[in-house]
Formats: sequence, structure tokens, C-alpha cells
Amino acid sequence: MATYLYRLGRYCFRRRRAVVAVWIALLIAVGGAAGAFAGKTSDEFKVPGTEAQSTLDRIKDTFPAQGHGSAQVVFAASAPGGVTTPEAGRAVGEAVARIAHVPGVAAVPDPYATGAVSPDGKAAIALVSFDHKLADVTDGQREAVKAAAEPARAAGLDVAFGGDAYNTMAQVEGGTEAIGLVVAGVVLVITLGTLVAAGLPLLTALVGVGVAMAALLALTGSFEIITTAPVLALMVGLAVGIDYALFILFRHRRHLDEGLEPEEAAARATATAGSAVVFAGLTVVVALAGLAVAGVPFLTVMGLAASGAVVVAVLVAITLLPAVLGFVGRAVDRLPVWRRALTADRGTTMGERWARFVVRRPLPVLLIGLAGLGTLAVPAASLNLGLPGGGSQAAGTDARKAYDLIADGFGPGFNAPLVVVVDAQGAPLPEQAVQGVAAKLQTLKGVRTLLPPTVDQAGRTALVTVIPQTGPDHEDTKALVNEIRDQREELRSATGASIAVTGTTAANIDVSTKLGQALPPFLAVIVGIALVLLALAFRSVLVPVKAVLGFLLSITASLGAVVAVYQWGWLDGLIDVPKVGPVVSFVPILLIGVLFGLAMDYELFLVSGMKEQYVHGKEPREAVVGGVRGGARVVTAAALIMVSVFGAFVFGHDPIVQPIGFALAVGVLVDAFVVRMALVPAAMALFGRAAWWFPKPLEKVVPKVDMEGEQLIARLAEQPAKEPAGV
Repeated sequence: MATYLYRLGRYCFRRRRAVVAVWIALLIAVGGAAGAFAGKTSDEFKVPGTEAQSTLDRIKDTFPAQGHGSAQVVFAASAPGGVTTPEAGRAVGEAVARIAHVPGVAAVPDPYATGAVSPDGKAAIALVSFDHKLADVTDGQREAVKAAAEPARAAGLDVAFGGDAYNTMAQVEGGTEAIGLVVAGVVLVITLGTLVAAGLPLLTALVGVGVAMAALLALTGSFEIITTAPVLALMVGLAVGIDYALFILFRHRRHLDEGLEPEEAAARATATAGSAVVFAGLTVVVALAGLAVAGVPFLTVMGLAASGAVVVAVLVAITLLPAVLGFVGRAVDRLPVWRRALTADRGTTMGERWARFVVRRPLPVLLIGLAGLGTLAVPAASLNLGLPGGGSQAAGTDARKAYDLIADGFGPGFNAPLVVVVDAQGAPLPEQAVQGVAAKLQTLKGVRTLLPPTVDQAGRTALVTVIPQTGPDHEDTKALVNEIRDQREELRSATGASIAVTGTTAANIDVSTKLGQALPPFLAVIVGIALVLLALAFRSVLVPVKAVLGFLLSITASLGAVVAVYQWGWLDGLIDVPKVGPVVSFVPILLIGVLFGLAMDYELFLVSGMKEQYVHGKEPREAVVGGVRGGARVVTAAALIMVSVFGAFVFGHDPIVQPIGFALAVGVLVDAFVVRMALVPAAMALFGRAAWWFPKPLEKVVPKVDMEGEQLIARLAEQPAKEPAGV
């Protein structure tokens, strides 16, 4: 691989104008495709095969409104009489009448006629049904519904809008990415020392992200893509794009310091550091594509979107960057911010001092690190999964105001209605069967009340809305769903009717349960992939095992931090968590997929340096010191860049994006600075020569990756006498 990448790097350097032109043309082309074919992304977390989704699909013809978008308009008043005064009644009635005439609205019953007024008379709910799917509800229709409620606002009532139509997710706030880019730029300047060098990774990463995002947006017109997918692709693509370019640029400058010409330096950097980039990128892509193991379509789309961004980042790093280096030449060191010593002139670096400290005291460092990560991981044992709703939105938003008003006026269970579908086709007396089911449901623990059943025209299928005593993210609500489903056989025997539970709350519970069940097999797949890839890369048994154990430590520690902050409410005030509650159900599985690939980046970069030192005759502990010395600076910079990019999304208020950014930021921080920079050198020092043991039978069958380009360097050393012009 190193030989091929050497030739590719040299070709791109020499044909720099053509390479840059191709990337510019590609950016323009996919940008045009995005403008022409982009559609809407989806906010629906649907999982085919779950009871809630299957039931909803089955009844959509009988009860089409169940598959359509809906909204809640909450009218509230704190004055005496609340919304029960004649003036308030007239204002609400006029607002409801105007909402009913909004194009796309199928029905909006008068809350006074349906009894949707709180017991204290302070609030009333108008339920808006659209005549099309939630994905087809436009922003214009949402705004039109808001405008139609103006008579109620003019009368002094508080009006809030909630429900599925207003619980929009993954809306990244402007400036979020800019924060990460600014911090990344500062880290690059400090690390590389010149403005020109610092600007190159940012430039190439932005090109890669631009191509990836435009291509993804172009696909939204033909495929259903969850709103979170572009956000994840942006987050991951930006982070790895900067890091991969930094790895190659760092090696390129080292070769320049050694006296190589810019062309040769770029070619060798692409061959050596580029091999690590390709290998690391492959691990990220495999891990993200492996999200399909969960069997959750929207999660598969998210994984494929992010893996596509990683593929583009790798291609940019090994083609566009060498081409740009061809234009820059030796000017890469221009506009210095601080004086940078050449490689040969450098004395003892901070990385080397740290490495020597670790190899002198490997066991204490290992034990202290394990104790710290173990403590951080403790909260992970209490992990509770769920999906965000109106109560997870930022305070002050319409959806959150509506959620809070309903919870205060009607009780938290009115935000978590469960729809029980009663199929009385086989019952001798369908009407009595529905009544019997309703009577039984009313007696279950955790049920607050039942709404009047909705029956189809044939009178054989009914929808019974069950209002729990607790909210949508409460464990008791989940227990009630399971309890209703456990009554299935008893109700069939007693009434002849069969039941199924659906609705948004039940669907979210089913999705969270399925994702929780998918975690163990997905983790097993990831561990297997890691063992195989690292065995190929390093031809070792202990190195892959040690790397996987370190990865598992990073995962549990970061999950522990997520539980402590988002589920327990720690650091409240420092981090603006919209609502403390269950962790977003796909955060753990996403964290495993993304962090696995990123952790392997640092493992490959550090341990490959150790192996290179060992292969060239260094003693095991000296090889560890040499590997850390060569990689500490760039790994530190790369980790800080990733933390800044991911951490920037924590400052937003989206209930999905924020915990994802936090989890990845903490995961990278822990993995890079505790696991890779402390535990890995300590373990390698304790292993000694055993770290590089590989069974002889496997030596013959496992292919040599030559990631550090040893064979290439040996061939180049013989080359001047045979082929001065180069490979």
C-alpha cells in the first residue's frame, strides 16, 4: 500500500493543477446537484418490525389520521377564570376556526366541545390533525397555524404549539461549527507554528466536508434521510478531515527538515502517514457502516452518511493535500507565529519526558489510569435510554412551553398518550368487546384515564387512548406499555378481541428497547473487526488485545460521563442541558461506532511509531519512548481538534445533537490523553518484547501491510543508482 500511495502522492504533486481542478469541478457539480435535487429530511424515528410501527402501518387505511402529522395548540391564562371566561372562550373559538381553514389542516375540534380543558380551568388543548404525513408538513403550514391563533394572543392568552409537527430535531444553530473551526485553527497554529501550514488542513477539510454534505443533501430528494444524519456527517467529516490532513502534513514537514525536496517529501508523507490515514479511515468506515447490524433503518442511514464523509476526507487527504503542497512548496513555513526548531535540532521534548516517566513507572501509571476511568464509568451502569420529545426541547421554545403547560394543567401523562388498537373482528359482540377491553385497561396500575374510543365505520376496530399517570420518558410509562401488552392473551380469552399498543410514546419505547438490545451484538462485531485489523497492521497478538481493552474503557468512561450529565443532571449550569432524563437511545451505539474508528487513529499513529523504532533495533522500552516522542505532538493536536469540533455542538440546544457532541468530545479526550498517551505506553513497557510476538503459522498467511513503508524506504535507498528520476 505504501508504494502505491507514494506514486499517488508524487503524481498529485506533479499534476497539481489538474487535481485541484478536478476537486473544484466535483464541488461545483455536487453543489449544483444539491440545489437541484435536495428535498426534506425526516424527523421520524421509525423502526419497521416493532409492534408500535407494525400496528400503525396496519391501521393507516382504517384510521388514516394516525399516520398523518399532528400538533397541539395550548391556550393558557393565569387570570381568574382562566380560559373558562366568556371572553377567553370567544378568543379560543375564533382562533380554532381560523386554524381549521389553514391549508393542509384536516380537523381541529373545539377544546370546549371535547372537554380538553384542564381541571383548574387554566388551560385548554386544541388537537390539530393535518391531511398528510408529518414529513410533508411544511414550515409555511406551521407558521400559518401560529398566525391563525392571533385572536387568542390578542385577548391576552398564552398560546404555545407542540406535538409532532413542532418537535423538530437536529436544527444546528448557526455558529456552532465556527466555534470548533476557530479552536481547531488555534490548535493548528500552536502545533505547526506557521499560518500557512495551519491553514492547509482547514482548507482541505472544508473542501471534503463541502463535497460530502452537498452529495448527501442531493440524495434527500430521492431517499428518506433522518435530520440527524447530515449533522453527524458534518461533525465526523470535519473532525477527521482536519486530523487526516494534519497527520500527512506533519510527516511532510519532518521530511523537509531532513533535507528532502518538497516533491519527495510529499510523496513519502503520503506513503507513510497516508497509509495510516487510509487504514484508520477504513476502520471508521467499517465501524459506521456496521451500524446496520442494529437493524434500525434511520441508524443505518446515519452510519452510511458519516462513513461517506470519512471516505471523502481520506480521498482529499491523499490526493488534494499533496497537490496543494505542490503549489506551496517550501512556503509551507511562511508567516511564522513562533520559531520552529528543525527535527534534527530538537532536544528533549515534553512528549519524550512524559514517555520516560511512564516507562520508568508503568505499573503505577496503569493502575492510576484504570482507577480513574473505572470511577468515571460507574454511572454507565444506570444507563436509561429514551427518545426526545417536546419536554427535551430548550426552555422557551414553543414545543417546550406547550409540553410544560400540558403537564402542569392536565398532568404529565397527557404528554404520553398510548393508543391501544382493539381488533374485534373475531369477537361475537364487537361493541361489548371494546367496552370490556377499556374496562380492563382502566384498572391497570399507572393508568390515569381513558379517552372515549374511536371506532371505524364497520364497528369492528377501535382506538382506545390511554393516558398514563407519568410522562413519556418515565420508567413507569414503559412498564405500563409492557403491562398492557402482557394482558393480550387474557383479553382475547375474555372478550374475543386482540389488542396492540402504538402511538408516538409506544413507538419511542420500542425504538429505545430495540437499540438497547442491539448494543451487545454490535459491540461484538466492532471488537472482532478491531482485533483483525490491528493484527494485520502490527502482526501482533498483545497489541490488538490491549487496544480493544483500551477502547472499551474509553466507551464506558464516556457513557458514564453522559449519564452523569444528561441523566443525573451533574454540571447543571455549566452545560445547558434542556431537560434531564433518559439518554438519547442511539447515542451509545453511535458513540461505539464513531469512537472506535477515531481511537484506532491514535493507536495506529502511536504504536506504528513504536514498532518502527523496535524494528530498527531499539530496545522495547526505548522503542516506546521513541514512538511517543514522534507521535505525541500530532496526536495531542489531533485530539484537541476533535474535542473542539465535537464540543462545539454541546453549545447548541438540540436534544439529540448536544449529547452526541458531548459523548464524542469526552470519548476522544479520555481515549487520546488517558488511554493512548498513558495506559498504552505503560502496557507496552510491561509487555516488553512479548508485545511483538506473533505465531509463526500466522506469519505465513497474514499479509504484510507495510504501513510504515519499510519496504518502500529500502527500495528508495537502492534507487539512485538504478533510477535517479524516481519511482
